[in-house]
Amino acid sequence: MQFPAAQIALIVNGRVEGDSQVSVSSFGKIEEAGQGQLSFLANPKYEDFLYTTAASIVIVNESFELKQAVNATLIRVPDAYTAFATLLGKYQEIMQQQLTGIQQPAYIAGTASYGDNVFIGAFAYLGENVKLGKNCKIYPHVFIGNNTTVGDHCIIHPGVKIYHDTQIGNQVIIHAGSVIGSDGFGFAPQADGSFKKVPQIGNVVIGDQVEIGANATIDRATIGSTLIKSGAKLDNLIQVAHNVEVGHSTVIAAQAGISGSTKIGNGVMIGGQAGIVGHIQLGDGAKVNAQSGVSKSIEAGKAVTGSPAYDYTAALRSQAAARKLPELEKRVKELEALVKQLLSEKV
Repeated sequence: MQFPAAQIALIVNGRVEGDSQVSVSSFGKIEEAGQGQLSFLANPKYEDFLYTTAASIVIVNESFELKQAVNATLIRVPDAYTAFATLLGKYQEIMQQQLTGIQQPAYIAGTASYGDNVFIGAFAYLGENVKLGKNCKIYPHVFIGNNTTVGDHCIIHPGVKIYHDTQIGNQVIIHAGSVIGSDGFGFAPQADGSFKKVPQIGNVVIGDQVEIGANATIDRATIGSTLIKSGAKLDNLIQVAHNVEVGHSTVIAAQAGISGSTKIGNGVMIGGQAGIVGHIQLGDGAKVNAQSGVSKSIEAGKAVTGSPAYDYTAALRSQAAARKLPELEKRVKELEALVKQLLSEKV
């Protein structure tokens, strides 16, 4: 499919600078793109490539000032990175709209239902009373357990396993290999040193416009619900334990682990490989640095780092002081020698 510059500008609310009729059919990095491709410039480090790129169209910031002539048609927008992301989303949406129908073999229970324009890939399994909304894309080898509800415009990538009673909102994306609704890690210690399994009879509830990366695991609640609220974005290889609540528009980077019954507020940012203990709260807008070990609640808006995690600014001061320790040790030794000399002279 061909998209002229004028049409692209309308989609991203931009202004064409150059040939408004030049068309593109694909995307490319600014240093590698060729004729018929669209690219963007957001990072100043890549500015030199703008003057040599073979891309037909380049999206740039409205405020960007050219240092020399360019061959590409420019589309000026308030934020080039956001505009490029919008175009990628539109392109992906168009490609996915072409994917409809039910491939065989697939198992769909007699009590299951689905909306218009869905795609259900080969070897997918839809259990009893499953409900799929319209325009959903269920890729091959997806398992959806009994009594699960999936909203409109959702994409469930290959190999995802969604256990029974899960509730998923609209425009949710779950990437390959993730497991939603497996049992929470609940075991009661016994007098003889063994552990008795605590049945996990709750579920998982996922809000609208949530994205969950590949091979993430979200455990069902012991009772009640594990909640992933609207707009949250979870990276690959994340563990969310039973009865956790993840707030609106919170982002969690890869390999983070969140223990049971912890409540994470709205707009929280959690770095990769962070570990968070159970039964604590992270206030709205809190920030957890990568590889931090959070052992107690964090106030709203506060940033922490380290293990155990503590105030980010204080941690930076401590690190700065630690770097000076060799110099301080040398000065102490010099002072000790001076004091020893002065004392010997008095004697």
